[in-house]
Amino acid sequence: MSERNVAPNNLEAFWMPFTANRQFKSSPRMLVGAQDMHYTTSDGRKVLDGTAGLWCCNAGHGRPKIVEAIQKQAAELDYAPAFQMGHPKAFELAARLAAKLPKPLDHVFFTNSGSESVDTALKIALAYQRQIGQGTRTRLIGRERGYHGVGFGGISVGGIVANRRTFGTMLTGVDHIRHTHDIARNAFTRGEPEHGAEFADDLISVINLHDPSTIAAVIVEPVAGSTGVLIPPKGYLKKLREICDKHGILLIFDEVITGFGRLGTPFATDYFDVVPDLITTAKGITSGVVPMGAVFCSSDIYNAFMTGPENMIELFHGYTYSAHPLACAAALGTLDTYEEEGLLTRAADLASCWEDAVHSLKDCPHVIDIRNLGLIGAIELEPIDGQPTKRAFSAFLEAYERGIMIRTTGDIIAMSPPLIISEAQIDELIGTLRDVLKAID
Repeated sequence: MSERNVAPNNLEAFWMPFTANRQFKSSPRMLVGAQDMHYTTSDGRKVLDGTAGLWCCNAGHGRPKIVEAIQKQAAELDYAPAFQMGHPKAFELAARLAAKLPKPLDHVFFTNSGSESVDTALKIALAYQRQIGQGTRTRLIGRERGYHGVGFGGISVGGIVANRRTFGTMLTGVDHIRHTHDIARNAFTRGEPEHGAEFADDLISVINLHDPSTIAAVIVEPVAGSTGVLIPPKGYLKKLREICDKHGILLIFDEVITGFGRLGTPFATDYFDVVPDLITTAKGITSGVVPMGAVFCSSDIYNAFMTGPENMIELFHGYTYSAHPLACAAALGTLDTYEEEGLLTRAADLASCWEDAVHSLKDCPHVIDIRNLGLIGAIELEPIDGQPTKRAFSAFLEAYERGIMIRTTGDIIAMSPPLIISEAQIDELIGTLRDVLKAID
């Protein structure tokens, strides 16, 4: 078929990601504009963004400094190779980002997504162990229900069954520890659960099974987001850090969701006062405006590679679009916006209001648990017998019709609004969601 015969509104050619394609194409939900806290639909309605796009638009939509930075950069320098070449904004951005991390996390490797950040961090961990003479350390440890993107590395260490089951054996030499979700003891907890720090001892069992000399790194999300907002029990992350330190294992925090103000601190490492060896980020680094990711690593890791002849490449890894000029410009504009408006800590001011609002839904039909931390919240619904995910998906569709955007995973409703949300908009979001929950079966 020639291009001239393809209707401009034809929906069939686009195979949509993580989407029920047939359902969508039978009843499309089209977004044509966005500003601050709202999307505009193709039929002219305003939809309150309760999910920061896809956990990423932390500064909201259409923010002037970000838009202007991209426009100016496109006219000035549209692309520059990152292999053996550089451009000033890449180095400026890396320095500004490193300044926001606790020591010794002071080096940045740029990627284009969370998935690439995860694969990059895993490769750095493996290469580092070999670089320091620990080449037997090739095993990677993830966690059940973990989400670390969709590359083969990410789905290998990840623990969401639907993301793994159809893709073969994936990476070898990977094991998993238990997730921390425990409704029986922690249902309707406000903030960090009291029970469950002992789940970290699972790592000791895995270490004893495989021997520590075979394990390179452990990767976890400080708050498991995409699986339905699983908050770590008090003391859990500190125990993981202690176990890794004892056995010479690197600890990787996947902060693709928790980074850039989501918990009321710049990063989750600040919130929980636990410093990993590597951090993966993306999403909020540009407020979702241009694809970008980054891996932060300690100076010890970086310096371990800075040996041998100076003309030799130290790490054979990278991407064509690493530190893309437009992405760097967007990230710098995003950092300016965060800093000028205090957005990296604003969630701390709103956390109490958010917590009360989210937990006010406890009496709604079918609600079996509510979880929250910073500006993240989840409402877990009782599944319909024999039809898992249907109840939450019905809530998603009803919410869109009523003018709010929520996200669902399984039978869990997840929310993570832009950090610019007002208390009145929190009330609107949660009030509308209450009506949604009363309306669905």
